[in-house]
Amino acid sequence: MKSFRTLLPTILAILFLLIFSAAAFAQTPSSALLILEKSDNSLIIVDPATLKITGRVPAGLDPHEVIASTDGKFAFVSNYGGLQSKFHTISVIDLVAQKALPPIDLGALSGTHGLDFAAGKLYFTAERDKAIGRVDPATMKVDWILGIGQNRTHMIVVSKDASRIFTSNVNSDSIGIVEQTAVAPMGPPPGGPGGNPPPAMNGNPPPPPANTKDWNVTVIPVGKGPEGFDVSPDGKELWAANSHDGTVSVIDLASKKVVATISAPSRMANRVKFTLDGKLVLVSDLGTGDLIVLDAAARKETKRLKLGRGVAGILPAPDGTHVYIAASPDDKVLVLDLKTLAVTGEIATGKQPDGMAWAQHN
Repeated sequence: MKSFRTLLPTILAILFLLIFSAAAFAQTPSSALLILEKSDNSLIIVDPATLKITGRVPAGLDPHEVIASTDGKFAFVSNYGGLQSKFHTISVIDLVAQKALPPIDLGALSGTHGLDFAAGKLYFTAERDKAIGRVDPATMKVDWILGIGQNRTHMIVVSKDASRIFTSNVNSDSIGIVEQTAVAPMGPPPGGPGGNPPPAMNGNPPPPPANTKDWNVTVIPVGKGPEGFDVSPDGKELWAANSHDGTVSVIDLASKKVVATISAPSRMANRVKFTLDGKLVLVSDLGTGDLIVLDAAARKETKRLKLGRGVAGILPAPDGTHVYIAASPDDKVLVLDLKTLAVTGEIATGKQPDGMAWAQHN
């Protein structure tokens, strides 16, 4: 029988391999695919080069949508719960350490669903409160709220400079366009007879009131039950899939009017995504498992792919060559080649994958 001293090098080598393997598993790739497993309340981190899962982190109760910070160091996850939700948090995940951080407390706001990240801030919808809000990642606190006044404000897209915000309002059958505008200052406050301004201080005239910023909300009626939507890469159009009547509404963003209604029969249209070249629009049907392919220029359906029992989240790859499709009831994410429209790979996940996002960091 070998002595402990004789076996020590072998034991140390095995321990080193175990530690190295664990560290390798916990290392987040510089470009990572983030996938929510809704029914497992978790987020998986996937290496897109190998389609291998490199980490799994708790994501809070009922996670629905995920977005990464611009630097790729953090992921933010909406804890939904539907219109009757008592959840009032956004989960925060450190992608470098691959661990859950304390969630963001939204106070009275609840039913958080749609997320976007723009100009260094996190934007979210609060369905139950008919509102949208913003979080400052530096403080992890809400620093702005705006009432939309529409029922089930579900998804949100924010322009890069955060001057325009778009929302889908499912139960109000509308799309909201929120725009930041300059407001002319009001006259000086009354300071004496005739409403004269107060006298100058220390011989210097008071500074003129500065222009302030406000937000205007335009509500555009569309079809029945708009849920998923996307803005074209050139920023000229918004396409919304109407989940209750099998149509897609096309909105011209300059005139803020519906300029086309496309027939795209579906049982439960879920998400909409433009390809990065703007040529195709993809609509997922959670009710049938079909991916509906629309020609953006011709404004008509060109192909329909059966991808499983139901498909939900859609995420284009950064190079524009393929997209990831969440086949939620089948517990997997499919890789679809955009040139051939063929499935070229798949990722086995936990239960009910849905929301996806990219995280890019150095």
